[in-house]
Amino acid sequence: MFGIGSTELLLILAVALIVVGPSKLPEIAKTLGRVFAEFKKVSSEVTRTIEEEVERQEEQEKYAQAQKELDQAKESDDYSEENKQADVNREK
Repeated sequence: MFGIGSTELLLILAVALIVVGPSKLPEIAKTLGRVFAEFKKVSSEVTRTIEEEVERQEEQEKYAQAQKELDQAKESDDYSEENKQADVNREK
C-alpha cells in the first residue's frame, strides 16, 4: 500500500491522533476514504476512456487499410468490368 510498511503506518496514525485529536480522527478518516474512493473511480474511468479511444483508433486504421487495399484491387487488372459496374450501381 503506497510502499508503506505496517510500522510506518502505525507511526503515521499515532502522529495523526496527536495532531488531530481523537474526536476529529474518525471524521478525517471517512473523508480520506471518500477521497481515495473517488480518485480510484475517476482513474478507472480515465483508463477505460483511453482504452476505448485506442480501440477506436485501431478500428479506423484497419478500415483505412482495408479501403486502401480495395482501391488498389479496383485499379488492378484483376478487377473485372462486372465488379466495377456493380460498384458504380451500388454507389448510386
